[in-house]
Amino acid sequence: MDRSLILPATIALAVVLFGIALASGGNEASDKRIEAVSKRKETNLRRKSDPEADRRKKLIGGIKEIEAREKQLRKARLSITSRLQQAGLSITPMTFYLVSGGVGLIAAMLVLFTGQPAYFALGAAFAGGLGLPRWVLGFLVGRRQKKFIAEFAGSIEVIVRGVKSGLPLNECLKIIGREAPEPLSGEFRRLVDQVAVGVPFDQALAKMYERMPLSEVSFFSIVLAIQQKAGGNLSEALQNLATVLRSRKLMREKVKALSSEAKASAGIIGALPVAVMVLVGITSPDYIMLLFTEPTGHMGLMIGAGMMTAGILVMRNMINFDI
Repeated sequence: MDRSLILPATIALAVVLFGIALASGGNEASDKRIEAVSKRKETNLRRKSDPEADRRKKLIGGIKEIEAREKQLRKARLSITSRLQQAGLSITPMTFYLVSGGVGLIAAMLVLFTGQPAYFALGAAFAGGLGLPRWVLGFLVGRRQKKFIAEFAGSIEVIVRGVKSGLPLNECLKIIGREAPEPLSGEFRRLVDQVAVGVPFDQALAKMYERMPLSEVSFFSIVLAIQQKAGGNLSEALQNLATVLRSRKLMREKVKALSSEAKASAGIIGALPVAVMVLVGITSPDYIMLLFTEPTGHMGLMIGAGMMTAGILVMRNMINFDI
């Protein structure tokens, strides 16, 4: 073989081998790129077609909307209009203010007629005009809410049985509105009537929570709102909710039983100074009247009333439990 052809042949062979290596490497890199792109497309398709992920997003969105709505309702809950609705009273706020002013005026006149100083009459007017009507209103609200909670778990179980038997949800709510005791029936009738006139179901539930601001109603609203947006087994969700509500009621009764001794002690301690003052006034009126006729006695009464009020509030917070 001619030596002059060895160098060109070697160069040509090196070029061929380099081209083969480059082609195999390029094919391998392109295969990796194609595989990565296909995996990315497959992942995106899986995410798009994953119903569980979509349902989870809807659940989170629904819960956030309900929590934001409840925060707004908590801000407006302390208004007189809201309190009157929660107590089930049909009077207007203006009527409530007029009644409060009349009670305060009567209390001040009674104190003045007994010959007490003007600042005693001012304190009586303040207590009678601002304290007593609002205390009565709070008592009516609490009593109505207790009646509602007592029957609420049973009404949810009625809905569960109705849904399992094939009745629509709206018909189950109508049954509760017809057969349940007050105030449960009235609240569900308002809910059904609002839905019937075109109010969205979640807004009707928000109005119900505004009239009855309880954790139980909030749970009920969340379950129904989420079920409407994300779907699911409504009867199972409501059955779980009824079980939770009955457990809460049982726990509340246990706490009430365990704290009954402390409440009785607090009541005795709070009533003891008043009872002693009444008994001393009956047996020795000249001795006790110094508290009402002398400036030093007036100061002692005010200090004692302030200390008694502080002690009663402290004991009340110690024996009251929110469940």
